[in-house]
Amino acid sequence: MVSNSETETEADTRANRIDPVLMAAGWGTGGAAIKREQICPGRIQSGGRRGKGLSCDIVLEFRGHKLAVLEAKRAGISHAEGVGQAKDYAARLGARFAYASNGLGWYQIDMATGAEGQFTLPFPTPEDLWQRTFGLPNEWRLRFGVVPFETDGGKWELRYYQHNAITAALEAVAMERSRILLTLATGTGKTSIAFQIAWKLFQAKWNLTRTPTRRPRILFLADRNILADQAYNAFSAFPSDAITRIDPSELRKKGGVPKNASLFFTIFQTFMTGEGEPIYKSYPSDFFDFIIIDECHRGGANDESQWRELLNWFAPAVQLGLTATPKRAVNADTYAYFGDPVYTYALKEGIEDGFLTPFKVRQMASTIDEYVYDPTDTVLAGEIEEDRKYTESDFNTRLIIEERERSRVQEFMEEVDQRQKAIIFCATQDHAARVRDIINQIKVSTDPNYCHRVTANDGAIGDQHLRDFQDNDKTVPTILTTSQKLSTGVDARNVRHIVLMRPVRSMIEFKQIIGRGTRTYDGKDFFTIWDFVKAHENFNDPEWDGPPEEVTPPRPRPPTGEPPKPGPEPEPPLPGGEDGEGGEDEPSTKIMIKLADGKARSIQYIATTTYWGPDGKPISAADFLQRLFGDLSGMVADEDQLRTIWSNPDNREHFLTQLDDNGYDPDRLDDIRRLVDAPKSDLYDVLNYILFANPPKTRHDRAETVRQDGMGNFVGEMRELLLGILKAYETAGEAELAGKKLGQFLTARYGSVSEGRAKLGELQTIRDAYNLIQAGLYAE
Repeated sequence: MVSNSETETEADTRANRIDPVLMAAGWGTGGAAIKREQICPGRIQSGGRRGKGLSCDIVLEFRGHKLAVLEAKRAGISHAEGVGQAKDYAARLGARFAYASNGLGWYQIDMATGAEGQFTLPFPTPEDLWQRTFGLPNEWRLRFGVVPFETDGGKWELRYYQHNAITAALEAVAMERSRILLTLATGTGKTSIAFQIAWKLFQAKWNLTRTPTRRPRILFLADRNILADQAYNAFSAFPSDAITRIDPSELRKKGGVPKNASLFFTIFQTFMTGEGEPIYKSYPSDFFDFIIIDECHRGGANDESQWRELLNWFAPAVQLGLTATPKRAVNADTYAYFGDPVYTYALKEGIEDGFLTPFKVRQMASTIDEYVYDPTDTVLAGEIEEDRKYTESDFNTRLIIEERERSRVQEFMEEVDQRQKAIIFCATQDHAARVRDIINQIKVSTDPNYCHRVTANDGAIGDQHLRDFQDNDKTVPTILTTSQKLSTGVDARNVRHIVLMRPVRSMIEFKQIIGRGTRTYDGKDFFTIWDFVKAHENFNDPEWDGPPEEVTPPRPRPPTGEPPKPGPEPEPPLPGGEDGEGGEDEPSTKIMIKLADGKARSIQYIATTTYWGPDGKPISAADFLQRLFGDLSGMVADEDQLRTIWSNPDNREHFLTQLDDNGYDPDRLDDIRRLVDAPKSDLYDVLNYILFANPPKTRHDRAETVRQDGMGNFVGEMRELLLGILKAYETAGEAELAGKKLGQFLTARYGSVSEGRAKLGELQTIRDAYNLIQAGLYAE
């Protein structure tokens, strides 16, 4: 029986009014599913919390396609209240139709044509919506749709954008498109997407004949062994006799190329080798039905590359390119070859949805970002050009100043938690070795494996160091140094720091490097990019996820007093080699300089922080403070109100929650202490300074005032307890004064809250004393 519409809940409306209508139309049976779907978990915030996630009440799925969404509202309010949500969910999930209903009224939106309006029941059947979505029948669309995703028995669930990407690629195959491109941010699971596409092609027996008489032959092409190995391992759900890894040792062992498999994994470089004819020509040009080109922007589609010859040889195959980089001048060949992407999911979307980790950029300007020869310095090797200004692109390729590199490493190591994992990008393989050695010389850890180099020259042992680094159960190696090898495709989830000690050549590379840190991990609220080379200027590029932003880092004056001239560094040529290393444009004999006595100690760094704003754009520290000032002005009228709020633990906690909701989580607030040069001050003083320009006091000064003038009414055990609380506040900050902390202080001191009450009296008496000293802390 239908309940009274004014009193029923949304769950009642759905159960009694909406679900029966859907089931009467054939939904919920015979492969036409009614599902609830969590679209995204919400942006990652500090303390393991998240922003607001999104869930869709009803997703109508048929033959592997999400055809419609429905936003349900309780009968007591207008069904039109759900229209906005329905459109948003349909757009995200790639559904053709969006519906809103309260069980009494029904509203429909066609997301393709824009047509919308009220409609009357009956609700469309699954077949109705299928026909309205796709029109003419397509055999392969149907065959792909009935193949379930491989989820390892339900242990793995597709994210909405992965489902969209897979569906879009398979739809292109069904429509006989021969070149397909998917553009998804690093860390969003392109290998998993490739696996599911291959799985459906394999199970549906799709092949170039377009008749399901045999399983397809699928080639996975990468440009680095580690990427090919990762993909090979990720495809383990396929039968073991269906997959094969093509590498030089296997070719030698078998005396030729393998042909008796369904999935083949190799790298471009292996296929390009061979005596006389390259290896790939051992296969007929129509041997492969489907080719997946991983990181396809890295040269495979370039008109002038040898790799393009390989793709042209296998021209009959349907070719799918995977890339993390949007279209721009330097990868125009990729987009010209594959065409526009059939699906795109950007870095900004991944961060805001909560599937990728947000980041901040520490811009490390120094007094030795450039170098002009000083006769007091010593030339240890090579020939210096006395009047030349050496810039970042010269350091460690043409010019080596050991003290400069040591100072950079020292600065980084002093500022970070040395237990956290980091990847350091260096100018050359030799530079990566020197940085490794400096780190191991100054590290706190006693483990000899704390820092390792992983470059092309490190071969198998370097690959093992990388595997150990990727293992989240292992703490060493903690830091890896590299040149080019780790800039793409390395899945290491718990990386907390990305350090740039070489120029970043392009926006494409910049995004790839950032992607080394974006993968999520429990307890990882953000990661930090340490920028010693002005790579943050890439944020000014229009191809970043949004319009360009002005980022003006502080520039310290060098010892001569002449301000350095800002501007981008010239970019050295792209390296070659199997792992993207070797072949750097550098002289065989480098210039080596030893700085004069005392100059190394005078190297200074000025750091500023760029944040990822709530609108998905980078903002400078100055802009961040300005935005905080504006938000605080709307929350606090005057100094007295701020003091009243801060003096009471409950009011203070509520106020901090409001700040957090506005994007100022505890980590950002701690950064703000440093920005205003008040690291030992109470947050109250920091906010008071920002709002009212009052000079901040230190926590020690505030605690000492209470110890001297505010303890007169307390004696014995109560006095000792309060003195201990003041000491904790002075050491660790205002978080020690939270309401919930009182019970922890009592338990730590007396073993339990009840024992504390036996020593001190009623709990309210203890709480009153706790609040009284806090009022004293903020009395002026």
